[in-house]
Amino acid sequence: MSDNKQAIRIGIVGHGNLGRGVEAAIARNSDMQIAGIYTRRDPAQLKPITAGAAVHPMDALASHKNQIDVLILCGGSKDDLPRQSPELAARFSLVDSFDTHARIPEHFAAVDAAAQAGKTTALISAGWDPGVFSINRVMGEVLLPDGATYTFWGKGLSQGHSDAIRRVPGVAGGVQYTIPVPEAVDKVRSGVRPALTTREKHCRECFVVLAAGADAEAVRQTIVGMPHYFDEYDTTVHFISAEELAREHGAMPHGGFVIRSGNTSQANKQVIEYRLQLESNPEFTSSVLVAYARAVHRMQQAGQFGCKTVFDVAPGLLSPKSAAELRAELL
Repeated sequence: MSDNKQAIRIGIVGHGNLGRGVEAAIARNSDMQIAGIYTRRDPAQLKPITAGAAVHPMDALASHKNQIDVLILCGGSKDDLPRQSPELAARFSLVDSFDTHARIPEHFAAVDAAAQAGKTTALISAGWDPGVFSINRVMGEVLLPDGATYTFWGKGLSQGHSDAIRRVPGVAGGVQYTIPVPEAVDKVRSGVRPALTTREKHCRECFVVLAAGADAEAVRQTIVGMPHYFDEYDTTVHFISAEELAREHGAMPHGGFVIRSGNTSQANKQVIEYRLQLESNPEFTSSVLVAYARAVHRMQQAGQFGCKTVFDVAPGLLSPKSAAELRAELL
């Protein structure tokens, strides 16, 4: 449908792992097309995976407003999205994957003010967590009001946390793995509703390449004490070579599960579990972003302006199928 004038025109902001994943997802959605890729790097050095995709410098975005229906922002949550999302929401409808849970309320407020003023629709914190897992937490609570919800991530490579450690002074490269504590998972699945601290549910493991002349202990202390990322977890930092990082840590698997354990009566215990097993974290996250871009476009056309989250989007808006098709095929 790339030549169809009704195709949803998607602008991709950033072209790292997530941006390339968005390209791949758009290729599998026939009602969408790439309007352009926008980068802070030299556009001539960027190689899109989509034949004919135009690459532009970031400062070209302002003049392309009428060529784009929805922007998908592919930057990091630590430094990029807190600045980019409010700035761009003033002029464009957009989707981002902001995933610093503790800062979502303030991010929402900043983006909402810009989107309301600009009469755009901006959906934040899409992906699988926050995002798909958020929906499953809500469903668990409403279906089992007498219960407790538990979310486990991993074992897997976290893009947001890996990005955060790579921005630490003295770090030349690195990745971070989130690992559920097996004893905690077993207790939750048994339905006993244990009270678990953040530290008891997960640990974090970092593999870091030091920059020349960097102080390893200073880097380690900065990482393990980082608020919202590592300070509440048992975190191990391994220092390795660039060659080992490339050889052993190039893949990006991830996953996790949301469990709701509760009772519908004194006699009957119920457990709900939703699980993801992902060979590519960025590609799956990108697929979620693209689906929500479709919903954002429809909501913008309906005059539903301002900042939104996955809680505000009806499932039918995510699908390219009509309401009649969904009723006939999936209900």
